[in-house]
Amino acid sequence: MSSPTTLTVDCGGGGIKASVLSPEGAMISRAVRTSTPYPLPPLTLVDTIAELAAQLPQADRVTVGMPGMIRHGIVVATPHYITRDGPRSKVLPELVEQWRRFDMGAALAQRLERPVLVLNDAEVAAAGVVTGKGHEMIVTLGTGLGNAVFDNGVLAPHVEVSQGPIRWGLTYDDYIGEHERLRLGDAHWSRRVRRVVDALRPMYLWDRLYLGGGNSRRILASQLALMGDDVVVVPNEAGMTGGARCWDLARP
Repeated sequence: MSSPTTLTVDCGGGGIKASVLSPEGAMISRAVRTSTPYPLPPLTLVDTIAELAAQLPQADRVTVGMPGMIRHGIVVATPHYITRDGPRSKVLPELVEQWRRFDMGAALAQRLERPVLVLNDAEVAAAGVVTGKGHEMIVTLGTGLGNAVFDNGVLAPHVEVSQGPIRWGLTYDDYIGEHERLRLGDAHWSRRVRRVVDALRPMYLWDRLYLGGGNSRRILASQLALMGDDVVVVPNEAGMTGGARCWDLARP
C-alpha cells in the first residue's frame, strides 16, 4: 500500500464527523457529521462510525480519534461515553463496565474490514500540526480538554491531563470545558486558559505548545499574547487532517 487513503473519524462529546484524506492528509471528500448518540455503549459507536463510512468513498485504512485513555486501540477509560445524556450528565455503571478495556480497534477492523488505528482525539489533532522537531504538545479546547505530546515526531505515552485537579477540586475538564465557557463568557474563560497554560508549562517544558479544538479560536488576543511566543493557535480541522499522518508518528 504505497499511497493509502485514510478514512478519519473524529469522535467528540457532542458530534462525530468523518472524511476521507489523501496520502498527504488533504480532504478528498466532503465531511459528514452526526450528533453523538446517548446513551452510547461501544457497539453503538461502532455502528455510528460504520454508518458515516458508508456515506463516503472507500478508503484503504481508518483512523479514529476519541476522548479518553486509549492504549493500542483499547479503551482504558472514556469520560463522556459512560454517561446517560452526554457530558456532565449521570454516569451509568453499566456503561462504565462495557467501555472498560473494550477493544475498539479490533471491533472496527472487523466491521469495516480495513486496518484501523484508534487514538485519543487530541493525539490525532497533534499529528496534523507538529513539525517533528523538539518537544511539542497540543491542548485541545472543546467539550473538555484534550492533550498529546510528541518528542521529535514520535507520539509519547498518553497522560489524561483532563482528569487532573487544578483548582477548587475541579478537574481541567471542569475548569475550562464548554460548560464553563458558556457560563463565564469568553473574556473570563480566556484568562482561565492562560492559567492552565501557566500550570502545565513547568510540568512539560515544551518547545512549542499548540492550542487546538473548536474553542481555541475564542481565546482573546490579549490573553494569547501573555502566554508567550511558544504558544500557537491551530485550526480545528487538525482533528481530521492528522488522521493520515498519525500512522507514521504513532508508536506501534
